[in-house]
Parts: sequence; structure tokens; C-alpha cells
Amino acid sequence: MAQPVGSAKDCSCWPIAPFKKQSCSLNPTLVYKVSGKLYTTSMSPIFLSILAGLGGMFGWGTSDFFAGLFSKKIGHFKTFFWSQTAGLIFAAVLIFFFAASFNVPTLIAVLLPVATIFYAAAYLFFYKGFGIGNISTVSATINLWAVFTVLFAFIFLGQRLSGLQFLGVAMIIVGVTLVALKWSDIKNKNSHLLKGVKETVAAAFLFGIFWNLSDVIAKEIGWLPTTIFVKVGVILFLILFSFFVKRELTITKSSTQTKLLVALVGILEAFAVASVNWGLTISGAILVTPIASALSIITITMALVFLKEKVTKIQGLGIVIAVAGIILTAF
Repeated sequence: MAQPVGSAKDCSCWPIAPFKKQSCSLNPTLVYKVSGKLYTTSMSPIFLSILAGLGGMFGWGTSDFFAGLFSKKIGHFKTFFWSQTAGLIFAAVLIFFFAASFNVPTLIAVLLPVATIFYAAAYLFFYKGFGIGNISTVSATINLWAVFTVLFAFIFLGQRLSGLQFLGVAMIIVGVTLVALKWSDIKNKNSHLLKGVKETVAAAFLFGIFWNLSDVIAKEIGWLPTTIFVKVGVILFLILFSFFVKRELTITKSSTQTKLLVALVGILEAFAVASVNWGLTISGAILVTPIASALSIITITMALVFLKEKVTKIQGLGIVIAVAGIILTAF
């Protein structure tokens, strides 16, 4: 049973992440707030990492589904801006439920704007890929972000996986590719497949850099401040970008339904980012991000349920492989 710990100041070895006591024990200690009091409970780091990755998987998978349905009505740029604004509001509300410190060391103050630029640029390249290319191909190609993230985490952050975890990560990436890619177009040698791939690979590369920077930042100032600071930075970046390229941001003429759905996209995306950032404070990018990259499973499943789309045998095999890979990461 969870026991109250009084206040954050009582946690002498809790200087970095609000959900984790650094170097206190082998198992991280969750700290949460109920009626103004802080409570703690110990759980397995691997279990929490998987949980965080699944949060990113469900959040991004669901938000991508709704974004794909409605962003064409107001454009990808406006959708990105207003969804990020809604996501910032959602993240700000979380301050009332989770302990967080907004003291930012000098090094992190330098890394935050850099990470923000990578994140915003990655999304703009990603949306450009969607705009000019085949949706199935772009959805499959963007999964390279997990490959780049794992590779950078291995090289620059020294993060490692066990043999079974490495196999699980590989299975997730292969499974997600099978799920997302429209193989009938490849079989028919559809030249349209090449359009948008270059932009999407660039987006995946930038996302890989961002999540490793976010790993470093989140471990220093916590998952919630990281999420909020990045979203504030992205919104400011988009405002400046729209000014220089003369892009309109207003959506006053859009229907109420469209505005609400764009807000929903932002909330779900913010939930995914917060969940992954939380996972980064526990284990690192090398385990959390590949699980989150299985978001295509959620998108395809929602298309199956709500749009009555059919899942091919190859997609079904991909789902099974990806789920088996997620299970293997627990060992």
C-alpha cells in the first residue's frame, strides 16, 4: 500500500525527475499527488518503461488517426500549431496533479531550444511528406525514427539492451513496417511511393536526435517540465516561422467539430509525449521509443473499427510480430 511522504522536500534523493528517486534503490519510486499530499509506490523499471512506451503508442496512434481524418480541412500547418497549443494547455493542467520543479540548469537551458527546433522541424518535414507522398509509405518510413533513436542512444548515451530486449526491439520495428506499408503498391511498382520518402527520412532522423536530447533533458528537470518547455518552444517557433513564410494560423472559419477534434489531437499527442518523457527518466530512449513506435498498430486498428478497412495477412502478421516484440522487451 502506498504511503504518504509529506512533501517533495522530504525526498532527499529526488533532485531530478518528479517520478523517480535517483540512486535511492534499484526500483524507481513513483511520486503522485492526492488531495494535496504526496504518495509513493515502487515498481519495476522495465515494467514502467513498457508502460510509458505503450502510453506513447496509444497516444500517437490515436492522435494520428484523427489528424489524418481532419487535418486536410484546415491544413497540416494549422493543425500542428493548434494541436500543440491544446497539448500545452493539457500539459499545464498536469502541474496540479504531479510534482514538478521548473528550475533549469544552464546546460539544459541551452539544450531546450535546440531540442525544440529539431522537434518542430521534424514534424514539418513529416507533414510535408504526408502532403506530397503516399500515406502508407510515409507512415512506414517514419518508423525509422525508432531506429535512429536507438542507434544514437547506443552510440552517444551508452545505453544497452539485453539480448532478448534487442530481439524484441528488432521485432517491433519489423512488425510495424509490415503493418504500415501498403505492399500492393510495391508489387505494382507504384512510382508515387518515392514521393515524400526523402522528407520523411529527414523527419525520422531529426526525431531520433530530438528524443535523445529529450532523454538528457528529462533526466535533469523531469518529464513534465520537459514536455511543457518543448511545447512552448514549438509554438513560438511556429509563430515565427509563419511570420517569415507568411502562413495564416487562424481557424475562426472552421467548424466547432473541427476545432474540438484538433484540440483532441493535441491532447492525445501531448499525452504521448509526456508518457515517453516519463519513461526516459526511468530507463532511457533505447527501450521506450521502439515500443512507442508501434503506434501504427493503433492507427490501423482504429481504421479497421471506424472506417471498416480490411487488414491484410501481411498486416496481421506484422501486428503479431510487433506485439510479441513488446512482450520480449520485458525480459
